[in-house]
Amino acid sequence: MADQTVSSSRGWVTTLAGLGINLALGVLYTWSIFTSKFTTVVQLGANGAVQKKGEALAGAQPILADQASAYGLKLAEGAKTGADFFVSGLVTAGDPASGYKTVKIAGVVLKDSAFNWTATQALLPYALCLLFFAFTMVFAGRLQDRFGPRIIASIGGVFVGAGMIIASTAEFTKGGNHMPLVLGFGVLTGMGIGLAYACATPAAVKWFHPSRRGLISGIVVAGFGLASVYTAPTTTLLISGQGLANTFLYLGIAFLIAIVLLAQLLKNPPAGYNPPVPANYTPPSATAAAAAATRRVDYTWREMMKTGQFYLLWLMYAFAALAGLMMIGLIAKLAAEQLSATEFAKYVSTGSTLASGFTLVVALALGNGLGRPVIGIVSDKIGRVPSMIIVFLTQAVLVALLLPNSHTLTFLLIVSFFIGAMYGANLTLFPAATFDFFGTKFGGVNYGLIFTAWGVGGAAGAYMAATFKDYFGSFTPAYYIAAGLLVVASVLALLVKAPKHEMAEVPEAAPATT
Repeated sequence: MADQTVSSSRGWVTTLAGLGINLALGVLYTWSIFTSKFTTVVQLGANGAVQKKGEALAGAQPILADQASAYGLKLAEGAKTGADFFVSGLVTAGDPASGYKTVKIAGVVLKDSAFNWTATQALLPYALCLLFFAFTMVFAGRLQDRFGPRIIASIGGVFVGAGMIIASTAEFTKGGNHMPLVLGFGVLTGMGIGLAYACATPAAVKWFHPSRRGLISGIVVAGFGLASVYTAPTTTLLISGQGLANTFLYLGIAFLIAIVLLAQLLKNPPAGYNPPVPANYTPPSATAAAAAATRRVDYTWREMMKTGQFYLLWLMYAFAALAGLMMIGLIAKLAAEQLSATEFAKYVSTGSTLASGFTLVVALALGNGLGRPVIGIVSDKIGRVPSMIIVFLTQAVLVALLLPNSHTLTFLLIVSFFIGAMYGANLTLFPAATFDFFGTKFGGVNYGLIFTAWGVGGAAGAYMAATFKDYFGSFTPAYYIAAGLLVVASVLALLVKAPKHEMAEVPEAAPATT
C-alpha cells in the first residue's frame, strides 16, 4: 500500500509538472496577437475624420478611390466595397453621379508602422513553428523514451527561451531585418516546444492505469490550451508598454526559466512498474478481455508504421488540426472579418478591447483548455473513436455553418469557445488513442510520428486561410474546405479498429527512469 501511495504521488507530481510546462509552451497560441501588429492596425478617426498616423486630414469629406493610397488607407478587414470606393466602418451614400461614395470613418485600418506584411507573410513564423514543433516530436519522443523526460524537456526549455530571445533582435521596422524573428520563433522555439511537449504526456500516463489515460492526457495537455488565458493579456500589455522586441525578450527569459525548473519534476516510472488499479475500476467483460488479449501491448515505431491504423489516425489528425490551427492563427482578426459594420464600429468607437480580438483569443483558449480533460473523461467511458466522430462533426458544423453567420460579438465569442473546445479535444483523443492502440512503452516516439500530422495540417490550414484572405478578401471559403475535411475524418474514424496481435520484433531498450 505504501508503494502504491508513493507511486500515485509521484504520478501526480509528474502530471502537474507537465501541465505547468504546457502552460508555458502554449505561447504558440498567442501568435494572432503578434500577427495583428505585423499586418494592419485599427485606429479611430475623431468625429469621423480620416487619419494618417493620428493626423486628421479630411474630416468627413468624400474620399475618391484613387486618393485612398495617399491617405495611407487600406481596405478594412471583412469590409464590403465596390470598385470605386473604400469602406471602413459606417458608410453614408453619396451622389452616384460624382463617381464616389461618402465614407464616414468609424475605424480606419491603416498600414502598420512595423512590417506591413500580407496575411500570408505574417503567418510564416507561425507555420514554421508548427512544422518544427511537430517534426521535432518524432526525435524528441525517441530521445525521451531512451534518456528520460527530465533532460529532454530541459533542453526544450532552453530552445524555447533562446528562440524568443533571438526573435527579439529582429528589426521591427518596415524593410528591417526580420530573419531573427522567422528563425528564432519559427525554428528554435518550434523545436523547443516539440522537445518539451514530447516529454510531458508520455511520462504522466505511464504512472496511471489504462482506464485513466484519457483523464491524465487531458489534464496535461489542458495547459497548452489554457495558456492563452494569461499569455494573451500579458502579451498585449507588454507590446503596448514595452514594444515588440522587449515582449519577445521578456517572454523568452521567463519561459526558459519556468520550463527548465518544471522539467526537473518529470520522471518515468521504473522498469517493470505496474500502475495501481483504481478503487472504482470495473474490469471489462470476458469477451472484451479476450479481444484485448489478442492485441500487442507495446509496438515499436517500425511495427506501428506497418499497421493501417497508423495511417488512418495520421490523416484524421491532419484534417482535424487543419481546421483548429487555422482558427487559432487568425482568431484575433475575426471581429472585423465577421461582425457587421455597425457592431464592429460600436466596439471600436468605445475603445473596447473586445473588438481588438483579445477577448476572442481568451474565449478560444478557455474552450481549448477546458475541452481537453472533459473529452478525456468522456472518451474513457465511451471510447476514443466514438468521441472523435462526435468532435469532428461538431467542429464541422461550428466552422461551416455557425462561424460564417456570427455577426454579433456575443455569438462570435460563444462559437470561438466551442471551436476551441473541439480543437482541444483532439489533443487529448489522439495521444490516448495512440497509447491504447500501440502501448506506452514506446509511446514518445510513436505519438511523435502521429503528431507530425498536427504540424502538416496546421501549417496547411494557416496558409490556406491566409491565401484566401489575400486573394479573395475573406476567410470564408477556407471554412468550408476545413469543414469538408472534418467530415472526411469522421468517415475515416468509422474504419479505425484496434490493431490485432502481430509477431514481435526485437524490442528496443526500455526507457530510462531519469
